[in-house]
Parts: sequence; structure tokens; C-alpha cells
Amino acid sequence: MNLIINEWLKMSKKRSFFIPYAIIAVISVTIAWVIKRWGGEMDMSVYGYTTLMSSIAGFGKFAAMLAIIFTAGIVSKEHSQGTIKFLLIRGQSRVKILASKYVVALLFTLSLVVWLNVTCFASGALFLGIKQSSGVWNNLLIAAGSSLVYSIVYMTLAFMMGVLTRSSGAAMGLGMTSVVLSSIVIPKSFYKYVLFPNVDLSVYSHGGQPPIEGMTLPFSIAVLAVYIVLFLGASFVTFKRRDIA
Repeated sequence: MNLIINEWLKMSKKRSFFIPYAIIAVISVTIAWVIKRWGGEMDMSVYGYTTLMSSIAGFGKFAAMLAIIFTAGIVSKEHSQGTIKFLLIRGQSRVKILASKYVVALLFTLSLVVWLNVTCFASGALFLGIKQSSGVWNNLLIAAGSSLVYSIVYMTLAFMMGVLTRSSGAAMGLGMTSVVLSSIVIPKSFYKYVLFPNVDLSVYSHGGQPPIEGMTLPFSIAVLAVYIVLFLGASFVTFKRRDIA
């Protein structure tokens, strides 16, 4: 816990820490105002607005990109700045050090998704009004949950690349490229075992059709779990064995 607190303080003291939160807040308020001002006959309440914005098709994908940008260098920058040596001489194992960094990356990603939903709900309530109908909370939770899983998967991929390459640029580049490739679907049976078509779990909501025949929600969850285990396994094995000197 002390390592996690230390890592969070190191991240939060950076001048750029509040930039992603500010970006999300400004865009949430601006789009709600634009819909109110020029939406015309668009009948949208705070629940519909929040669901739309927090979904992967809305602003959820951009939240994932922000998570990648601000967590990709959480390990690599320690190497480039030479501060990784100070962590290792404090008597903590490498597994604990890397685990604390990953937990902080998870908390940061979670905070972005929560903040996105809070700011969208507040701005939607202010400009669009509250018109509750059946199933609104269920739709909102599905959108937010899918975006959270989506962000965590790609953040973990960028985290692994940061450990393997010790380069923030490479980690961010691969993470951002993967987000872009996630919208590409190859209609071949083997492709259902690839990471990209499985990341968006929202396609299974409301009886939606999977990207590739034979895919189901449990199947996609299992595939994502396997990839995350592989990403973390590669990260921890590499970090534990690498010569820091």
C-alpha cells in the first residue's frame, strides 16, 4: 500500500496530471451545450447523453487513449531518468514495485472513466434535463463497464510495451495503434481469437450480433483474460530478470 501511495503521489504531482480530467470536462460540457443549442428535435435526456458519451462509440475510446498516454511511461520514464535504481535499493521486491505501478495505472484509468460519467451526467442534467425511462441505468452501466474494460485492456498492453522496450514513445505508439485497429474486423474464423474484435463487450448488449460468428460474451471475456495474463506475465518476467545497472 505504501508503494501504491508513493506511485500515486509521484503521478499526481506532475503538472500534466489534471490535463486529461480538464479535457474530459470541457468536452462533456461543450457537447451538451451544443446539443441543447443546435440539437433541434433531438430528444435526449441526461441518461441518454451520458450513455452515449461514455460508450466506446462515443467518448469512451478517447478516454482509453488518454489512459494510454498518461500511463505508458510509468515504468519507462523510471529507466530513462535513472530513478528506478532508487526504488530497487529500498528493500522492496521487483514484483511489488511493478505491481504497485500497475495498480496505480488501473486506478488512474478507473478515475478517468468515472470522471467521464460524472461530468457527462452533470452537464447533461444542466443542459438537457432529467427524463428517466425504463432501462436507463442498465444502459448506462453497460456503456461505462464496456468502456472501462476497453481502457484497461489497452492500458495493460501499453504498460507491457513500456516495460519491454523502456520507451514511452513505443508504448504509446503501439497502444494508440491498437485502439485504431480495434475497429477493423476480418471476417475469418481465426480472427475471433485476436484481441481486437473481443475488446468491445457492448456489442453483446440488447441481443446485438457479435463481430464474428461463434463469438459470445463468455468467449470474449475469456479471450481478454488470457491476453491480460500474457501481457502482465511478459511484463513481470522481463522486469524481474532485466539488468538495471
